Amino acid sequence: MSTGTRVLELLGLLQNRRHWPSHELARRLGVSQRTLRRDIDSLQELGYPITAARGTGGGYQLSPGASLPPLVLSEDEAAAIVMGLQEITSGPSLMSADAALSAMAKIVQVLPVRIRRRIDSLRAVAVPAPTPEAGVGVTDVASLTTLALACRDTETVGFAYRTRTGQTAARTVHPHHIVRVENRLYLIAWDLDRADWRTFRVDRIGDASRTGTTFAPRPLPADDPVEYVRARIRAMPARYPVRATVGAPAERVRAEIAHYGTVEPIDDTSCRVEIATDSLDWATFCIGALEAPVVVHGPPEAIAYMRAWGRRLTAGTQEPP
Repeated sequence: MSTGTRVLELLGLLQNRRHWPSHELARRLGVSQRTLRRDIDSLQELGYPITAARGTGGGYQLSPGASLPPLVLSEDEAAAIVMGLQEITSGPSLMSADAALSAMAKIVQVLPVRIRRRIDSLRAVAVPAPTPEAGVGVTDVASLTTLALACRDTETVGFAYRTRTGQTAARTVHPHHIVRVENRLYLIAWDLDRADWRTFRVDRIGDASRTGTTFAPRPLPADDPVEYVRARIRAMPARYPVRATVGAPAERVRAEIAHYGTVEPIDDTSCRVEIATDSLDWATFCIGALEAPVVVHGPPEAIAYMRAWGRRLTAGTQEPP
């Protein structure tokens, strides 16, 4: 391995983990401690903010700095990159949310404080208003990247969590994984106060902070984190259990509704649909998008809401006198 290739691999290792013991880093690179120190010196001369700890347990870590050499990003460029990656992680993008989140965490951890503040000031205007099909975007970039890094480093994290009723409570957790389900980001974590697994909507998390205390990760009680979150969502009581009969085969309706509701056949040409939701907008969109006759049975709030939608759409599409 050439010196240049080795130094790039060293930089990648430092970005992928918060702290590396020097002996382990040298072993991964296949070099002596002396060569490792020379390579660290080379990166520091380029401007990378690498700190070294001496003595037992000593090692190296990449710390926040004043620039991102050798990319030489301006404040405008750094802010644009982070906001773009943020939109990928929480929006309906075809790109990998996991890859975007990982890249964003690596960039944000070395951003100067002034650029982080600038990103926070932009979030109110940079994140588009959510639509029923797009879900709810994440606006707290600092909390999102803090959670991602804590998952990576198996480090205890604390945050303020806003519940469905609007109340805010302090939570302390062992973070396990961040997943995207139906265009929302969820944190899977072991809640220390409740001694149980919990899922948290990331858009309701604020003021996340790492405690510096690491933990031995527990195995998740499911093989697939995404399916685990979906199962937890289905098990939660919803405000509006919307019920309808649809004049179309169950197989076709099930393919269109996907994970948003349950579909049971009545006969070959009709089926029952149930959508448990906290948003009547979303239920109305799902049912209205079905190209088939529909009869909505309840609850009364859903019937009234969909009638109002129908009146507005009818009024807006009438021929002028």
